[in-house]
Amino acid sequence: MPDNKAVVYQGPGKVSVEETPYPEFEVKDGPGVNPANVGRKVQHGVIVKTIATNICGSDQHMVRGRTTAPVGLTLGHEITGEVVETGRDVEFIKVGDLVSVPFNIACGRCRNCKEGKTDVCENVNPDRAGSAYGYVDMGGWVGGQAKYVLVPYADWNLLKFPDRDQAMEKILDLAMLSDIFPTGFHGCVSAKVGPGSTVYIAGAGPVGLAAACSAFLLGAAVVIVGDLNKERLAQARSFGCETVDVSAGDPKDQIEQILGVPEVDCAVDAVGFEARGHGREAQQERPATVLNTLMDVARAGGALGIPGLYVTGDPGAADEAARHGSLSIRIGLGWSKSHSFVTGQCPVMRYHRRLMMAILHDRVQIAKAVNATPIPLEDAPRGYAEFDHGAARKYVLDPHGMLAAA
Repeated sequence: MPDNKAVVYQGPGKVSVEETPYPEFEVKDGPGVNPANVGRKVQHGVIVKTIATNICGSDQHMVRGRTTAPVGLTLGHEITGEVVETGRDVEFIKVGDLVSVPFNIACGRCRNCKEGKTDVCENVNPDRAGSAYGYVDMGGWVGGQAKYVLVPYADWNLLKFPDRDQAMEKILDLAMLSDIFPTGFHGCVSAKVGPGSTVYIAGAGPVGLAAACSAFLLGAAVVIVGDLNKERLAQARSFGCETVDVSAGDPKDQIEQILGVPEVDCAVDAVGFEARGHGREAQQERPATVLNTLMDVARAGGALGIPGLYVTGDPGAADEAARHGSLSIRIGLGWSKSHSFVTGQCPVMRYHRRLMMAILHDRVQIAKAVNATPIPLEDAPRGYAEFDHGAARKYVLDPHGMLAAA
C-alpha cells in the first residue's frame, strides 16, 4: 500500500505536512468527522492519486482561525488526479482515468442533486445540506491536499478528461475546474453577465480573477476589478481588466471615471466575510462593505452574484453580531433598486464539462489569468504563508511531481 502525506491544520496560522493513512472505502473517525458519518461504507467511491490540489481562499479562512475548524483537520477541496482504485459499486469510472473532482460532494440521488443543486446535496452531511472535502462542518470527508484521497459517488461526481495526453498538456488550466473557475463563472452567471455587459468584481484574489476571466468568456464589454492589493490589481490588468484601488476611496467614483457613469450592469462579490473597508477604512475589517458597495454600484434592475464565502460562525469577527454571521447590509437599498441576489456554494457540476471544453479548445487561459503556480506538497506551509500575505498567485500543490514533469 502506498504511503500517504497530507496538509494538516495545526491551529491559527499554522499548517504542516504529515504522514496520514492511505484512504479506505469507509469513513473513519478523525478531526472534524461527523459521528453520524463514521463507519459509512463507500463502495461507490474511488481512490484518486492527486496530480494537482490547490490552496484556496476558503482554506485560508480556516487557517487564520476564522472558523471552528478543529486542529488535525486534513485540508483541501480542489482536487485533480488519476484514479488508482475503484470501489465494488463503481461502474463507469476506470483505473487510469484522469479526472477533475468537484469540491461539492453530492450523492446524485436526492431531490437537490436531481434538480442540479449539487452544492446542497441532502445525503452527504448529517448536519446540513451541502458538503466538501477537508472543510469545517461539511461532514468530515477527508481533504485532498494529499498524495491520495477518497472520492465518494465516483460515477456521479467525477469529470473524466477525454484524452490523457491532451489533459496533461493543459493540466494547470484543468486544475482550476474543481472550484475557482466554476465558482467565478457561477458568480458571473448569477449576476447575469452577457454580451456587452459592464461588470464590477470585488476582489482580485484567485476567485475574483477567475470571475473576471469568466466575464470576458461570457462576452462582457468592460470588466472592472476592485481590490487594495496592488500586485493583484496588476494581475487583473494583465488580461484586460480595468481596476479600482479601494484603498483610494469609494469604488463608485472610480467606476464613473472609467465608464462615465457611476454604475455597472452586473456585480460580483469575490471577497466574502473578511472584507475590508474602503478609503480611510481600508485596513479595518468591515464585513458588510462589499455587499453594500455592490448594491450601491449595480444599476436598478441589476443582479448580484455572491460566490464569496460567508459563515454562520466566525470566532475572530470584529463584533458580536458578525461572530454569528449577522451583517449590517442595506437590504432596503437592494430592495428599492429591485436587485436579485444569488448566494451559496457554486454547484460545480452545472458548469464543469462546458468549462473543460473551453479549456481544451483554447477558448480560455484560466491558469495564466490567476497566475497558477505549482509548488511541491512539502512547501504547502510556505504557500499558505505567502498567500496570506497577499501573493498574486494561485498556489497548486504537486504531491507526486507530475506537474513539474508535465
